[in-house]
Amino acid sequence: MALSAEHLQKAWRDYKVYKDQRARGDLIDHYSYLVKITSGRLVTSVPGGMDRDDLVSAGVIGLIKSVDQFDPTRDVKFETYAIALIRGAILEMLRDEDWVPRSIREKLKALDRTNRRLEIDLGRDPSHRELGEALGWTEQEVSDLMVRMGRTTVYSLDDVVGGGGSDGDDHMHFVEMIIDETASPSGEVEGKELRRILASGVDHLPERERLVVALYYFEGLTFKEIGRVLGVSESRVYQLHTQAMGRLRTFMREQGTAGV
Repeated sequence: MALSAEHLQKAWRDYKVYKDQRARGDLIDHYSYLVKITSGRLVTSVPGGMDRDDLVSAGVIGLIKSVDQFDPTRDVKFETYAIALIRGAILEMLRDEDWVPRSIREKLKALDRTNRRLEIDLGRDPSHRELGEALGWTEQEVSDLMVRMGRTTVYSLDDVVGGGGSDGDDHMHFVEMIIDETASPSGEVEGKELRRILASGVDHLPERERLVVALYYFEGLTFKEIGRVLGVSESRVYQLHTQAMGRLRTFMREQGTAGV
């Protein structure tokens, strides 16, 4: 059920001020389209043994959480906030299911290690051919694994700030730390400081990596769409994203803020 701008504003007021549960339901229904869009963009092919409805169910949990925690008085667009939480909920579900075969995980780790080593040795980003030669793989194998790395990793801005959360414990998403209405004054200050430091880290990224971060996290484009904008392959965008997250994590660690 799509609400008009006037009714949407009223629903937010009725829920946040008067705790009207009917208004809460109207908000969830109104923004339910975000779950379908986000799940479809995040995982283009559903892993074996899993149904698309599983992804949607996880996304709905993220949507409900975003409606409950969002503060309309903050200068943040709800859609941006909700998509971040929906994406996080789906990724956490996939991580918990551990649906990537161990053999693929080992290859992804080898690819990441080799990419970092060659970047240092060459003083630039290695090409797929150079990565393939170092690993004994074909360029197509490298390209396919780059795509898989981008689709399976949960190494994102949330993990850069929170340290990865791979132990399965609940962790706060970056966007939640920024605008969580239930945060204590000290927590709000911490969120502002994290945002400042992370913004500084993004400013230090190479131009293309900085653009990928902006288009993916703040404009909501898919890696395929970003590839068209940059005039590069989808797998190259995955590589740029992975490199950007590595640089940001190093920067946050040096600033003493990453939970690593």
